[in-house]
Amino acid sequence: MVSGEEREGGRPAARTRGGAERTAGAAGRASRPRGRPRSFDRATALEKALMAFWERGYEATSVSDLTGVMEIGAPSLYAAFGDKRSLFDEAVRFYGERYGSFGERALAEEPTARAAVERTLREAAAEYTAPGRPHGCMVIHAAANCSTPEVEESLRRRRNANIAAYESRIRADVDAGRLPPDTDAAALARHTGAVIQGMSQQARDGATREELEALAEIAMAVWPRS
Repeated sequence: MVSGEEREGGRPAARTRGGAERTAGAAGRASRPRGRPRSFDRATALEKALMAFWERGYEATSVSDLTGVMEIGAPSLYAAFGDKRSLFDEAVRFYGERYGSFGERALAEEPTARAAVERTLREAAAEYTAPGRPHGCMVIHAAANCSTPEVEESLRRRRNANIAAYESRIRADVDAGRLPPDTDAAALARHTGAVIQGMSQQARDGATREELEALAEIAMAVWPRS
């Protein structure tokens, strides 16, 4: 008796329908990508993480806090952003692009250091008290009570870089004769940084935009005239 596989001149007979379906199903499973597709908007999740870090600081914001406000699970957080530190670093960069770039714009667009600083302080008064988000500056406050040296150092470098940018612009104005030759550029730049940091803390403590604008006006009174 000829077996089923030997029918039609020794060629294997066609597989049964059930066998074909099982084979097709296995092939489909093999080609299907592993893991579930990301089911959340990454930019929206990053914005929510930013707000949590801005409000509470790095140390006081736990992974559980982050997954709660971002409305995702811990595996999704790690898959999309890495660990908590990596997420924080990305949030800081995002903050700088979206909320903290007014000082850089002022330095780039204003004709003098004095005009740039005056504009920066005026805009800081508005930005640090804007409704609907945490008050003050994230880069100034996020390292409060932080026991992670790398985070403290990263934010310190950013703050010091801002002061260095003001100092460079002030020195350029001294060289160009727009400020007196005896102007202490380093001290004046550090004074600017201290005022900005103070305004940020005052905003956290409830100071209004108008109160910070008045503070900024007084701060500008110490600037030397050419």
